[in-house]
Amino acid sequence: MNVTEKSAEGLSREFHVVIPQTHLSTRLDAKLEEVKGQVHLKGFRPGKAPLSFLKKMYGKGMMSELIQEEMAAAQEKAFGDAKIRPAMPPHPHFEDGIIEKVIEGDADLEYDIHVEVLPDFEPIAIDGLSFQKKVTEVPDDEVDEELKKIAEQNTQYAARDEGAAAENGDQLEIDFVGKIDGEPFDGGAGEYVPIVLGSQSFIPGFEEQLLGVTAGEEKTITVTFPEEYGAPHLAGKEATFDITVHAVKAPKEATVDDQLAQSLGMEDLDQLKARVREQVEGRFETQSRLHLKRDILDLLDEQHEFDLPPGMVEAEFNQIWSQVENVERDEEDKEKSEDDLKADYRKIAERRVRLGLVLAEIGKEANVTVPDQDLQRQIQMQAMQAGVPVQQVIEFLQQNPAALAQIRAPLFEDKVIDHIIEKAEISETTVSREELMKDPGEDEPAPAAD
Repeated sequence: MNVTEKSAEGLSREFHVVIPQTHLSTRLDAKLEEVKGQVHLKGFRPGKAPLSFLKKMYGKGMMSELIQEEMAAAQEKAFGDAKIRPAMPPHPHFEDGIIEKVIEGDADLEYDIHVEVLPDFEPIAIDGLSFQKKVTEVPDDEVDEELKKIAEQNTQYAARDEGAAAENGDQLEIDFVGKIDGEPFDGGAGEYVPIVLGSQSFIPGFEEQLLGVTAGEEKTITVTFPEEYGAPHLAGKEATFDITVHAVKAPKEATVDDQLAQSLGMEDLDQLKARVREQVEGRFETQSRLHLKRDILDLLDEQHEFDLPPGMVEAEFNQIWSQVENVERDEEDKEKSEDDLKADYRKIAERRVRLGLVLAEIGKEANVTVPDQDLQRQIQMQAMQAGVPVQQVIEFLQQNPAALAQIRAPLFEDKVIDHIIEKAEISETTVSREELMKDPGEDEPAPAAD
């Protein structure tokens, strides 16, 4: 194997690789000898089939595997000898038809490798960095507002007077039997089912036709299932529902008291208030950390200047731009030309790549790692959000290392931010709730190459 460096310009490297055909043939013969005793061919005793016959039967497939192995070894040698770290997967370049000739045993395996490398730079020392952390006290009215929302979400209902007509917001208890073309369908029946009029928890048109019903009334309504309904056998079809109304209940006024707290498993209202205050404090702390993280990222961006791998920037820009094209532009973006917008978002891509590389280098120097339990927790969360079994996600990630890296990257970066916060001098500055809750406009760093 002969590997030579052809060019080195900026962060671009190109290598020329030559793997002699004789070396490949020798390896192929050795591999065939290994499997000779395991192959059972009609007309030959085990292990007695001629090598030439085995080569004819299995040579091309085995040679393809050997080519992949030799290319991986050549790549490792090229990068190791040159002491470089690839920024992205390298690109091999072959002459037309060369692979077929190599497989046939008629040519050396000769090709070029083009790769972009990670820049060499020294990250700033993080010991002694100083930042201000925005904080604010949880106001009592914030807790009261949260308690009011909880009370409204746990509305209690009381039966209306006999003969009273159902109004929007009332809760009914009903039996129903759904039919299509006069025949009941699976899943279309229920008994003593609670339904709040106006909640839009049933298909369109269902709740609206129950306004004005009274307890004890029987009624048949007609609705049409949406075209995008989850059950294909019902989507877009007209159905009737035979309904019996058992009760019409009006909502009670939402009250924040011990009874509400006890209905939620608390001892009394004081315990519920304490729990709510903790939750609000947690939200405030999360927002406070977002502001602190943004300040840290801004400083790291300002303090580092080095060449960026063009391929990484382009990949990050393409990802950002694909998102931009799929959402409605805000008023500021609408006033800009597409070229101006692309220039703005390319700067964001450059910032993300730069920060990803800086955080990766700081994390490497500090031996920052992502615990397995953190990674597993994130995988489980993504599986729940996608509505698929965890094992299915794990199997997908085992087959797609890049997808696993995308999950690991933000966890790693948060660990590096934690490390910086531990080493830095952090002072607190009190701000208003409104200022704390402003969007810090954080843009996540792009994942750096391992």
